[in-house]
Amino acid sequence: MNLSAIALTGLEQATAQFQRGAVQLAGSYGMSADPTPDVVDLSTAAASMLSARNEFGANIQVLKVANEMQRHTIDLLA
Repeated sequence: MNLSAIALTGLEQATAQFQRGAVQLAGSYGMSADPTPDVVDLSTAAASMLSARNEFGANIQVLKVANEMQRHTIDLLA
């Protein structure tokens, strides 16, 4: 089990989710390429972005723990 790879995959997924929410918000303010943007539920887009932010933070913590575990393992072997 490679914790770093799992966390990096989670970071990529959180980034993609955040970008989808940002595109929805941009479309709701007429910033998209589509001249007739769909009506967007702003609370849904904002909740999606906040969820992505929390997922990103959790995955960063996993990376920190994995790094610390690797350092302790190296210290034990040295």
